[in-house]
Amino acid sequence: MRPPLETAPLPADAIEIGRITDAWGIKGWFKVMPYSASPEALFSAKSWFLLPPDRPMKPARVTANTTPAQAAWSEPLLLEVKEIKDHSDNLVASAEGVPDRNTAEALRGSRIFVSRSSFPAASEGEYYWVDLIGLQVINREGVVLGQVRDLMSTGPQTVLLIEAAPEAEGGKPVERMIPFVSVFVDGVDLPGQRITVDWQPDY
Repeated sequence: MRPPLETAPLPADAIEIGRITDAWGIKGWFKVMPYSASPEALFSAKSWFLLPPDRPMKPARVTANTTPAQAAWSEPLLLEVKEIKDHSDNLVASAEGVPDRNTAEALRGSRIFVSRSSFPAASEGEYYWVDLIGLQVINREGVVLGQVRDLMSTGPQTVLLIEAAPEAEGGKPVERMIPFVSVFVDGVDLPGQRITVDWQPDY
């Protein structure tokens, strides 16, 4: 069913950072799955914006009164977080307007968005992935290698996934993978929307 929360417009700088996976306990707490291994934004933002699951969720419990229409909702909902904490390998949270397990179960599968402006400031030399996506990548010789399409964690390091326009009309885009480490990355200029690297087009 639709969670009993107020609707609110999604901020223009909203970023999807996790989802609610299930109810936890009987007092309205719920489990949260962050998309990042360092979920500081979930802890710093007190206002979360929820959108429905990107795929249908089975009801946690089925009663004679359950109908398919109860699962339908589309507008963003505002969730005011009271507390969030680590618990075993999960995050669990409580919020205003979620007083019991039934209400928490209605949140299952909800996608969590927060305003980018609510993220805590990154430390010197550290960057949020979302800020790197779309930046132009240029090598020391001024050759444009493409734009950051995505990032990938390989365990000990992060890799930039770069995509450039095809070299010939009708060709496929050129894809490159550059480790995001100081040996290859000379600098990141967020205001200038570019990353300078020690990398050649034919690597």
